[in-house]
Amino acid sequence: MTDKAQADQMRSATGFIAALDQSGGSTPKALAQYGVAENEYSGEAEMFDMVHAMRSRIVKSPAFSGEKVIGAILFEMTMDREIDGIPSARFLWEQRGVVPFLKVDKGLEEASNGVRLMKPIPTLDTMCERAVGHGVFGTKMRSVIDAANAAGIRANVAQQFQYGEQIMRHGLMPILEPEVTISISDKAEAENILMDELLSGLDALPEGQEVMLKLSLPTVANHYKPLIDHPKVMRVVALSGGYGRDEANALLEQNHGMIASFSRALAEGLSAQQSDAEFDATIAASIDSIFRASST
Repeated sequence: MTDKAQADQMRSATGFIAALDQSGGSTPKALAQYGVAENEYSGEAEMFDMVHAMRSRIVKSPAFSGEKVIGAILFEMTMDREIDGIPSARFLWEQRGVVPFLKVDKGLEEASNGVRLMKPIPTLDTMCERAVGHGVFGTKMRSVIDAANAAGIRANVAQQFQYGEQIMRHGLMPILEPEVTISISDKAEAENILMDELLSGLDALPEGQEVMLKLSLPTVANHYKPLIDHPKVMRVVALSGGYGRDEANALLEQNHGMIASFSRALAEGLSAQQSDAEFDATIAASIDSIFRASST
């Protein structure tokens, strides 16, 4: 079962969740943002070595602690590796006081009905068993909404809850992430449909079960307040979704009770070429700004 100290921290501590879960598709972009060009590594193994070094540097930075970063989402390969000789998830919790989560989705299907569902996750049970063995608290899985298509959004949310219930059977806390693309013209309408579908899914959960939600910053401030207040929702977190850090923070501040779970916006300004002092100062400023926006 989930650790009570971790559950208490996720439910009520002030702070935000760091998303350190770039996968094979997004890793080259993350490394490029970090100042590592594609010609500096050869093949997937070297690429993942470099991104693990980047993530380790972030996690070991003095400002990266449970005082402000209450959780972190890991890529499966990160969970399977070590930081300073300690398995990554255990290092996060035992050394930094940060609750570990695991990204479990395997990428997206082709678009249909205005959404991109998750590809099947045939290894989900074994992944969850391994996660429990590593001391992971919960999971995260992303699907995408590209249009205010009621049938597509219903299917998207249904898939999230279906996998969520499978994950809960392992005693893990699922973060459901049906991301609304921030650039679509009917974003507000899509968010209205999404809200209705999420509320229906939550109401259908058995008593005593709860999930977390990771959602795009809404068009209308405080749109997701009914989800934040729902008794079956542990926490609602926001993805940056392509906004720069300053804009994402400004939007987050308008949404009371929502906290950040940023990836690109967290790592903005970090570079492999920085000295440790420069790197630590940059990540500290980033953490401080996202913490403030999450504390509104």
